[in-house]
Amino acid sequence: MKALIEIDKLNLFYGTFQALKNVSVEIPQRAITAFIGPSGCGKSTLLRTLNRMNDMIPGTRIEGRIAVGGTDIYSGEVHVETLRKKVGMVFQQPNPFPKSIYDNVAYGPRLHGVRSKKQLDEIVESSLKAAALWGEVKDHLKRSALSISGGQQQRLCIARALAVEPDILLMDEATSALDPISTLKIEELAQELKDKYTIVMVTHNMHQAARVSHQTVFFLNGEVVEYSETEKLFSDPSDQRTEDYISGRFG
Repeated sequence: MKALIEIDKLNLFYGTFQALKNVSVEIPQRAITAFIGPSGCGKSTLLRTLNRMNDMIPGTRIEGRIAVGGTDIYSGEVHVETLRKKVGMVFQQPNPFPKSIYDNVAYGPRLHGVRSKKQLDEIVESSLKAAALWGEVKDHLKRSALSISGGQQQRLCIARALAVEPDILLMDEATSALDPISTLKIEELAQELKDKYTIVMVTHNMHQAARVSHQTVFFLNGEVVEYSETEKLFSDPSDQRTEDYISGRFG
């Protein structure tokens, strides 16, 4: 598979603390790549570098290169707003805006200059359909997004991310706050979305990584220990530390 994201010799520091150490990974397009590893190992930190969310943390310093579609996203030529339009993100806790369902999905397109009611209606419908939510909310678009269930809120956040037509969707523990049925819906949705989007997910749930991802990256203490096709990593890991983690000896 062709790499859409290229991470080369990446080091990241929060002040004097080094959170990522010499990370090099290529992430293929239109596939699901999972980041796994124990808490504090650097997987969410790396995910947030892909749309420059770490820029918001004082004292953050980065060395190395991250390219999306061949463009270094930390070069002066790339505007953060443009990058975040291409690289959407869904967080651990559903975080809909305190607005209607419709206005949540229309927020991004409006921000980027879409004013036509007809066009916004089409974007809202197509995005909610893509997030497998349209059938449940199509008659309640004026309802507050805060009034629907947690699983529906998370799918709404996915619809909101898709509404600006990103190339990449980042999912940071996107199902960890959800019940098993909602988790299954999000996993099934990710499988459908991969045909159109490149998905990178951080998960503590190794079973989830094994179920839905094509490639898995195992992190430990800020370093990439192993990166391979998911089936191989779980059935025949090449590093003893990977074997110890997936078999539950630590983590």
